[in-house]
Amino acid sequence: MKVYNFSAGPAILPKEVFAEASEAVKDFQGIGMSILEISHRSKEFQAVMDEAMALAKELLQVPEGYEVLFLQGGASTQFAMSSMNLLGEGETVGYVDTGTWSAKAIKEAKMYGNVNVLASSKEAGYDSIPKGFDVPSDVKYVHLTSNNTIYGTQFQSFPDVGVPIVADMSSDILSRPIDVSKFGIIYAGAQKNMGPSGVTMAIVKKDFVANPVRKTPTMFNYNTFIEKQSMFNTPPVFPIYVSMLTMRWVKKNGGVAKMNEVNTAKADLLYGAFDKSDLFYGRAKVEDRSKMNAVFLIKDESKAGAFLEACTAANISGVKGHRSVGGFRASIYNAMDINGVQTLVDVMTEFEKAHG
Repeated sequence: MKVYNFSAGPAILPKEVFAEASEAVKDFQGIGMSILEISHRSKEFQAVMDEAMALAKELLQVPEGYEVLFLQGGASTQFAMSSMNLLGEGETVGYVDTGTWSAKAIKEAKMYGNVNVLASSKEAGYDSIPKGFDVPSDVKYVHLTSNNTIYGTQFQSFPDVGVPIVADMSSDILSRPIDVSKFGIIYAGAQKNMGPSGVTMAIVKKDFVANPVRKTPTMFNYNTFIEKQSMFNTPPVFPIYVSMLTMRWVKKNGGVAKMNEVNTAKADLLYGAFDKSDLFYGRAKVEDRSKMNAVFLIKDESKAGAFLEACTAANISGVKGHRSVGGFRASIYNAMDINGVQTLVDVMTEFEKAHG
């Protein structure tokens, strides 16, 4: 039975990645041992780590002077780790508040220095991305969340702010080309668009993190992982392996430019259905709609349960909206093919005919 998984995360991954990973769980590369039990110091896993780093650099065109790291603790750890390393007592950092995850990042940064919330869409229910905000001269760097899974908004381009950007790209990494040179740190939990939960990829500018502003625990210092090539301690072997397979798949299928092309087509199809509907409507402002997480509502809330039942009957999973905003959410990450989106649109169309 084919199920269309629109969950926000842990999320859909390519079927061929699952197939290869499942074989590796039983016998990795014919060595008679599982990927789950081989030594992280073995030549076999070193090759996996090397390829994962190389693919990330190639796919995202990472310039010289940057390092790709594979870390543990999720993006939530990066909320603290980035400010712990970069933000000294009495120094100021600028944050753009676009939703739950940026609010959590702000909370962590306030433990280490001054936080200037440069712009926020909170009063409007986080239905848009703030634009045209000023960056004071005392701001050391600007932190933003590139895509907001809960509210369905996304930076369509990144602002020129005059200082390095630190960005949480957990839910749209590898989905579109980016200019890495604008960023001091990019971090992304794998479980949205790259791999299973358990690993976080960070792309760090080496001279930006070279001198932490305070003493940090060894495991919270970026330089520990730069020097040891993400192998200071036992890394999350299986999530890194699956992420490597996913990046292979992205490369095989045209790279991030092709991913962006396909993701745009999927988003246009889905948002086009909202815009033509008299029953469903999109939550985010049109110019800020996410190509990864389409959040939509129903004009008659009494019909929400019946719509979810219709989705289940069509083998569609994971479209119930986040509890904080309600409604529905279709996460259309790289591995969701356009047939899945068309199936959801067909269900919406038929449901409206019957219940509109």
